[in-house]
Amino acid sequence: MAGNPAAGHVRDLKASPLDLNLHGPDEPAEDLENQNLWPRSLARKWMVMLFLGTCLLYCARMTMPVCAVSMAATFHWSKIDSGLVLGGFFWGYCFTQILGGHASDKVGGERVLFISAASWAVITAGTPVLAHMGSHTLALMTVARILMGLLQGVFFPSLASLCSQRVVEAERGFLMSAMHSGTHLGTLLAGGMGSVLLDRNGWESMFYCTGFLAGLWAITVWYYLLRGDVTMKQMEKRSHVQSSLSSKRWLYLFRKPPVWAMVFAHMCTCSTSYTLLSWLPTYFKESFPHATPWVYNVVPWLTAIPSALGGGFVSDFLITRGYGVATVRKIMQFGAMGLSSMFILPLSGVVPFTTAVVFISAAVGLSTFTGGGVAVNVQDLTPSCAGALYGFMNMMGALMGLVLVSFSGYLIEVTLSWATVFSIITLVNVTGLGIFLIFGDAQRVDLQDNSQIIVV
Repeated sequence: MAGNPAAGHVRDLKASPLDLNLHGPDEPAEDLENQNLWPRSLARKWMVMLFLGTCLLYCARMTMPVCAVSMAATFHWSKIDSGLVLGGFFWGYCFTQILGGHASDKVGGERVLFISAASWAVITAGTPVLAHMGSHTLALMTVARILMGLLQGVFFPSLASLCSQRVVEAERGFLMSAMHSGTHLGTLLAGGMGSVLLDRNGWESMFYCTGFLAGLWAITVWYYLLRGDVTMKQMEKRSHVQSSLSSKRWLYLFRKPPVWAMVFAHMCTCSTSYTLLSWLPTYFKESFPHATPWVYNVVPWLTAIPSALGGGFVSDFLITRGYGVATVRKIMQFGAMGLSSMFILPLSGVVPFTTAVVFISAAVGLSTFTGGGVAVNVQDLTPSCAGALYGFMNMMGALMGLVLVSFSGYLIEVTLSWATVFSIITLVNVTGLGIFLIFGDAQRVDLQDNSQIIVV
């Protein structure tokens, strides 16, 4: 949509949120190429494949945590050793966010996603081989997790870049929300596969199965969607764009209040989500020791799938009905950070198990509304460099998440209470939401002197 935003916007308002492209089969191919938009049939294929790819991404990401207990018993790891291996992923994940987004802005997110998925599929399937290769298992597994993080770090920035280039404005919210719902399905899939495979075939089978499925996805994408002249034409089309990581241009963008408000809100959203994901199992186990584990480990994330899809549909529906894009982004973010906090804060007190599960499920479900808010706002503000900027946002969100998760653990250890943790999560959410509501916008800001595109 970067090619002609003004023309595209007029057409957006008459579209259905369920249509992935406004251009019908009778429209000239030249017009589609000029705007870099997917034809409707191709867009539907990509949406299905991207949803499955996001699902497998998280399934592969969760394979090591699911197998960690079994691997620790096999290789005699301590808690510190297990933490070192598991934490390696996030350090790698932080460092390829900007690079992956930048590469996608220049050569196309399709190709970056394919190369990334093929690479981490090989690493996933090869993890058992590395583990049994020698006496330095701990070091090899840590390196494997760092590589996994490096390769998976490009996925969501590439997805943001792809969405900004190939999908019209009024349909980006549903697409991004659908992709984020795939993360929850992937988490559930990893847990389900683990419960079956670990007991029957050992932890190695989990890695083999996940790696095979990811590799199959990459092969399918290449064979049916990327192979042939289409990719080359897309590459040639972008070849005139000059790559530049100029600090001056970055500073130009960050002087715009909507940009840093969006980045800050995304950091707050990511950090609170990581904290809930990391500590909720411990909270339920300590607060309700006799509760059935699968209830609190499955129900909240199962709720998040239809919630994410519904939130994306609502955001696109409001835009097609004439609501301002900035207004819709703020409404969705209010649900993601404001309404969800209303369900988190009561957990600071004493609540029964059923209430806790319902409130957590509501909070997690509402948090997915960010797929129609901040997560897609980068494509409104900077479509020409959405991948690189989203990579920066995601990197900062991951780093802030590491800090908040660690700080929450410290507070739990010192205060012996969960009230402080839930209060801090609420405070972070409200602060990020307030900044975004005041300074957030959806007007394009990557144009200088009304014509020149700021390329970062």
